Amino acid sequence: MSPTLRIRPATPADAEAVSAVLAASYGRLFAGWYAPDTLAAALPLMTRANPALLESGTYHVAQGEDGRIVACGGWTQSAPGGAESPPGTGHVRHVATHPDALRRGAARLLVETALAEARARGLERMECLSTLPAEAFYARMGFRALAHVTVPIGPLGFASVRMTRDLAAG
Repeated sequence: MSPTLRIRPATPADAEAVSAVLAASYGRLFAGWYAPDTLAAALPLMTRANPALLESGTYHVAQGEDGRIVACGGWTQSAPGGAESPPGTGHVRHVATHPDALRRGAARLLVETALAEARARGLERMECLSTLPAEAFYARMGFRALAHVTVPIGPLGFASVRMTRDLAAG
């Protein structure tokens, strides 16, 4: 773990800070990957902290030296949207890093934490619905693309990549 980052489980008290990280991250990093009208419709829905994730015990935040939350992310056994999940499969959820804290390892630490926790609970694989700009990050984390998919977000479809990783691969 980076000596300047502390990973801890998120709580409902983190909702405002997590929402701020999601808004800053997605607003900046999605530009150029998605059409402006798609972002205008999707970002207000995507950048609110999910109360169920904050209460799950498997969603985490990364804090910098000053205690400020600079990244968030975690996992669940249920698929996004509450869809049925295949046995032995977990799902990486809502990972984001504030643009001011990019390239410092926060997202990597959060995903590594998720993978380790899922493995410890006996899961065999993790899946994620990656945004287009995050596909290369997840590939570096050992995930492989399965299919380009459209995820419903409110009244629109959001281009994503369904990815998977075997947890036995360490």
